[in-house]
Amino acid sequence: MTAPIAIIMGSQSDWETMRHAAETLAALGIDCEKRIVSAHRTPDRLFAFAKGAKAQGFKVIIAGAGGAAHLPGMAAALTELPVFGVPVESKALLGIDSLYSIVQMPAGVPVGTLAIGKAGAINAALLAASVLALNDPALATRLAAWRKQQTDAVKERPEGSA
Repeated sequence: MTAPIAIIMGSQSDWETMRHAAETLAALGIDCEKRIVSAHRTPDRLFAFAKGAKAQGFKVIIAGAGGAAHLPGMAAALTELPVFGVPVESKALLGIDSLYSIVQMPAGVPVGTLAIGKAGAINAALLAASVLALNDPALATRLAAWRKQQTDAVKERPEGSA
């Protein structure tokens, strides 16, 4: 069986951000497949992947992209699967360009858009896990435990205060 989640990115340099999604999924016990699928440099690869993703058994796609960031929107245009877009921070515009490209999809081609960078990658993984947990009680339990651990890690008072 194919992993339920595909993490796609436009280039190798996007992995520095997108690895946080993969690590979060691994912590939750969710398999994922990672691929470089550039909307601009490998459009045939993108079309083949997105058109065949559902038939391959994927349930959710997490797509990270920087700069023009067309990958999440193009993937969403080519599949019925939920696509969560992660804007990767760019050197020129700090990821704002990526955010605008992903968030401004036309009506009818939805992309769930997350925060720029690491936080967005982690939250994309958690959102994808939440979707899968709707039909997986064991995953729902693991996700609830993960969230509780996050809550419990927040101290009530700052260190060094009276």
